[in-house]
Amino acid sequence: QVQLVESGGGLVQAGGSLRVSCAASGRTFSSYVMGWFRQAPGKERDFVAAISRGGGSTSYADSVKGRFTISRDNAKNTVYLQMNSLKPEDTAVYYCAARSGTYLNIRERDYGYWGQGTQVTVSS
Repeated sequence: QVQLVESGGGLVQAGGSLRVSCAASGRTFSSYVMGWFRQAPGKERDFVAAISRGGGSTSYADSVKGRFTISRDNAKNTVYLQMNSLKPEDTAVYYCAARSGTYLNIRERDYGYWGQGTQVTVSS
């Protein structure tokens, strides 16, 4: 089992950058595929990015490809989402999630562990 705590959200102007982090408890962090999802007001929670257990493989939603970078530090039990060239439509609550297994799934239901979320607001 793993517990996840996000941090680093905030208010940023369009075109700016922000990095959100997700710290995991437990000694088995490296056995989980990690993902980031986001939920804007009145919308469903959508996939943003995922990273393999060792960090060698990543997957991104088309809407963030080339602007966002997911990474992880297994020694620190932490996964990051670096967000550059932010747009107002990136405004959402950002959640990190963990799943057992190998594949970089993009479906919310494939992730068994979730953090509480961190708010990211991009002003125009």
